[in-house]
Amino acid sequence: MKNKSILAFLFLSLSFTACKDDKLAPIQPNAVKPTTVTEALPHDTDDPSIWINPTDATKSIIVGTDKDTDGGLYAFDLNGKILKKSIVLQRPNNVDIAYGLIIDGKKVDIAVTTERETNKIRIFSLPDLEPIDNGGIPVFEGDAERDPMGISLYTRPSDQKIFAIVGRKTGPTGSYLWQYELSGNGKFAAAKVVRKFGTYSGKKEIEAIAVDNELGFVYYCDEQVGIRKYKADPALNDNKELAFFGQKDFKADHEGIAIYKKTDSTGYILVSNQQANSFMVYPREGAKGNPNKHTLLAEVPTSTIECDGADVTSVNLGPKYKNGLFIAMSNGMTFHYYAWDLIQKRIDEGKK
Repeated sequence: MKNKSILAFLFLSLSFTACKDDKLAPIQPNAVKPTTVTEALPHDTDDPSIWINPTDATKSIIVGTDKDTDGGLYAFDLNGKILKKSIVLQRPNNVDIAYGLIIDGKKVDIAVTTERETNKIRIFSLPDLEPIDNGGIPVFEGDAERDPMGISLYTRPSDQKIFAIVGRKTGPTGSYLWQYELSGNGKFAAAKVVRKFGTYSGKKEIEAIAVDNELGFVYYCDEQVGIRKYKADPALNDNKELAFFGQKDFKADHEGIAIYKKTDSTGYILVSNQQANSFMVYPREGAKGNPNKHTLLAEVPTSTIECDGADVTSVNLGPKYKNGLFIAMSNGMTFHYYAWDLIQKRIDEGKK
């Protein structure tokens, strides 16, 4: 009963805060309530990513950013308890996870985050959350517009090479995103630019990025404009935009993207409708006969306030999360965990 009381208190407190501040939209009355809320961080949560423990999925962890000059990455267990903080980072923004980067002849699972105030990406080993980047890797070198924000990791199925796709506060259309191939250089991780791509409207910024490894696509939010889709493999030398969707579905900002995989080729793309405190849901596989047509399926209201970042998995993480876990950042310096079944029920109810 104690945990339920804490959740109820937090939910009501956040609802009151949202209603009190005109700049924040109130939680919708029919919003899905979180299964778990994490311990609060000191500054400003922004983006989470899920690491699946290969030997025991119930011991998987969530890695989330605390966005401040003396912020860092935090590891949480599946009960929302803080397990560890990384070294201090100067305004880490987004984070993503990949498996099996070869470092010094060994496979290492990694969490990669953007460090905005140093114009670097930072790479950490998992699950110990120790830096393996020799102080960080500069990004957008030689460009006047740097300030890295969004990041997503692509693992190419053919050879398991890992790439980081990095976004920034602002930049030129056509080469807004830079893609880096990650590798090992002795005991440290290294990176080299292999691609520059991405249309940009110029209206706000590009922060939310997600990659579908199996289907080979990258999605990113051109905030207040829409969601753009490209091929993820730089070897294809194809920078043609495949889709531009969600243009009329959002209250204002298009934010965090999460991809739920029912099978290797089906599932959902969930995108934070930030000022509405909801997630817009699109078919991962597109429409019949047109894999690049992503029409809105449903809107799922959640208890998160002004959500920036989200992640999801369909892996069975134990009794509470048998069909997976959806996690989203919320104002209040926390992350919300939702049993996937709660989200699936609303999708089924709200399909258009």
